[in-house]
Order: sequence, then structure tokens, then C-alpha cells
Amino acid sequence: MDVPILSAPDAGRLPAALRLDRLSGETTKMIEITAVHMANGASHQHIASVRWVNASNANVGQTERGAMVSWLQDNGNRAVVQSGQRQVEVGVVDANPPYLRTYADGVWTDNLLALPRF
Repeated sequence: MDVPILSAPDAGRLPAALRLDRLSGETTKMIEITAVHMANGASHQHIASVRWVNASNANVGQTERGAMVSWLQDNGNRAVVQSGQRQVEVGVVDANPPYLRTYADGVWTDNLLALPRF
């Protein structure tokens, strides 16, 4: 499954390197989330979109929460957050609507909230 990046009207607001319509032709199913955009609050439920990098080929993009949730729920896709020397898995919290949160050592953690904002 391709990860939708942006709707066309939003594309002009991003640096040229982020103006991608889709993450297509990727050979890996893992990305690293590098920044979050919050909307109407500061908790995990308020993460509206994320910026990410595909470490295997340096492709970058921006994806809305709902599309990222769907992509992560697709078989085999993974997202991580770098936390010092370790990578922490990003999971989907089963809520209405579902949202993103990191999960380390069997515990939900706050690594996404520690990322830079955009």
C-alpha cells in the first residue's frame, strides 16, 4: 500500500524535498518519524500529521494521521522514532479515531511528543 503524503493544495507549503504525492516504489516497509504537527492540543490524539524519512533511500515525506494509521495497519509496515541510540516502535492506539503513539518494552511511551514540531 502506498502512503498518501499530501493533498495537492497543501503541497505548495512544503520545501521542495517534501513535495511528494505518494511514497511509491519503496523497497522497505519501515520509515522513521522525525517531526509531528499538532492540532488543537498537545497530546497524542492531537498529532495531525507526521514528517518522516525512509532511511534505506533518504526519501522524505509528510503524511496525515489517518493515512499513517492505515499504512501502519497494513501487513508488515513499520514506523519508528529515534530515541538516543535506540529505535522505538510507533503503534496505533485503538481509539475513535485511532491515533499514533510509541511503544517500548511493553509500555506506551511519549517519544512522538518529544519530536520537533512543524
